[in-house]
Parts: sequence; structure tokens; C-alpha cells
Amino acid sequence: MGVNLGEIVSKKKIDISDLKGKSVAIDAYNALYQFLAIIRQRDGTSLKNSKGEITSHLSGLFYRSVNFIEQGISPIYVFDGNPPELKFQTIEKRKEIKEEAREKFIDAKSRGDLTEAKKYSQMTSFLKEDMVTSSKELLKSMGIPYIKAPSEGEAQAAHVVLNGDADLSASQDYDSILFGAPVLIRNLTISGKRKIPGKELFVDVVPEIIDNQVVLNSLNLSRKQLIEVAILIGTDYNPGGIKGIGPKKALEIVKNDKFGEYGEFDQIIDLFLNPEVSDSYNISFERPKKDKILSILCDKYEFSELRVEKGIERIEFSLENTLKQKTLDMYF
Repeated sequence: MGVNLGEIVSKKKIDISDLKGKSVAIDAYNALYQFLAIIRQRDGTSLKNSKGEITSHLSGLFYRSVNFIEQGISPIYVFDGNPPELKFQTIEKRKEIKEEAREKFIDAKSRGDLTEAKKYSQMTSFLKEDMVTSSKELLKSMGIPYIKAPSEGEAQAAHVVLNGDADLSASQDYDSILFGAPVLIRNLTISGKRKIPGKELFVDVVPEIIDNQVVLNSLNLSRKQLIEVAILIGTDYNPGGIKGIGPKKALEIVKNDKFGEYGEFDQIIDLFLNPEVSDSYNISFERPKKDKILSILCDKYEFSELRVEKGIERIEFSLENTLKQKTLDMYF
């Protein structure tokens, strides 16, 4: 969910080809939830195998990662660890919202209203531990590195970039810039044509790049002040923020040095400025293990063997071309 800074944050639309040669630290949970929400059957039901096991997340993870590699992008997935205690209220509230959406989904489906059913179904996704485990197994078989953060995945992804071990962070949430990510990419895992909820209209969703320093300069704020703006609006650590305050009003308050009048938020500010992160990670890209990928996706989760093999071929072809190009570059 994150904080809603979209109204005041400057963004630049880019083509995914602009990211060729870049390594991207991706907020894994954020991406997987996007896949679970978007990749569904016509009535809104998640993709499943014959055992009833959900496969939407694996479909998105595999084919989107194939696209990244084909575009010359090196993905590094960063998984959440234990959430900060201040986030528990948000987690509980999300569970309530999902349960309400589930009831509305069941009702709409029983009435045969597929449009309503699909709308509410997208709000019901739960990422269970076995789904996280299967995602990590798939990434390992594909030769794609992943990192487990000690706490927030976005904070760890930002830390990896700040360490110089990745070029960019990727997430739908603006929290990444609050955690200090120098450059954030949005819409990376969901780019393409998307249907507008409740309408028979489709829009092109393209990647957006957000330069943290450009944002701070354009708003004439320090990073701490931007965090204060976010707190007034509402973050995962203080859901709801201050009643009646939106992005523009929050900006005005902070610029006029009135933030302190709305309460004590030192603990939240510290969570953003000094998040729990780790340097104990290893980023190593390897060749895909075809047999292992087929075993996971086809044998266990009943994906089309033909489609998966084509995906693997696309990875191998892209890696061969990359290797040849590097050899030529070294030669010349």
C-alpha cells in the first residue's frame, strides 16, 4: 500500500528498453502481490493447478523475469523479513479489507456479475509462506539472485543500490524514496495494457522513473522533511495520517515548519532514516537450470511444457547474445 506521494512527486515515463544493461533491486513481495492481483481467470479466480494450488504468482514471476532478461535487465528480487512492530496495525487492517473484498467477490460471483467479481477478487490476494518458498525455488532454478531482508524489502533494496550492488530500485510504493533509494522505477512488473476498473477501457501502463534528488530539489525539501510530509498523509506505520490532510496541505505544513504541532513521530522518522538492513547478501547470476525449471513449473504446478521451454530458450538466447557482445566489447 505505502504512502500516497504520487500527487507531488515528479515522475518521468520511460521505455523498458531504456533500462538495458541495468541491474534492478525489485521489491519481491510488491511484485508478487501485483501478479496475484492481475493474473486471473475471467471470473476473477486465481490461476491454479489440479490440486487447487495457486500459480498466478509463479506465472508472473517466470514470464516477467524472462522479459527482463530479454531486455538486458538484470533482476535482483528482495524479499521482506520481519515487519516493524509499528506496521502491525496496517497488516491487520489489510486483512480486514481482504476479508470484506472476499465476501463481496463471493456475492458478485453468485449473482453472475463477472465484472464486479473480478474487481473484488483482485483485492483478496494473500501471499502465503509456501508461495514465497516456491517463488524463491523458481528464481534459484532460473539463476536469478534473491535477497532476504531483515525487515522491509524496500529498505533493503534501497540499501543494495546505495551500496553500488544494483543500479535502481523497483516497487509500486513511494516508500522506497523515503528509505533513501536514489532512483525508483514504478510499473516495471506491471507494464503493458491494463483495464480500467469498472470500465471497458484499456490504458498503456509504462515504467516511470523517479529520481530522489530531483524530487527533493523540485519540492525544496530535505529527505527528513519529505518523510514528515508522508507521515502527515499517512504511512504503513501511522495509517490514515492526520485527518483532513492531503499531499499539498502536508507540503505546506512542513515548509512552514508546523510539523511539530501535529504530534511526536520520532520513531517513525527513524524507521525511514535508519531502517534495519543487512550487508550479508550475495548477488550472483547463473545459467538457468532447464530440468529444475521444468520440474517446478510443469511437473509440480502443471504449466504448459511447450510455453515454459520457449521461455527458457528466450533466456538462453539472450544470455548468449550478452556474452558475445561483452566479448566483442573487450576485443575492440
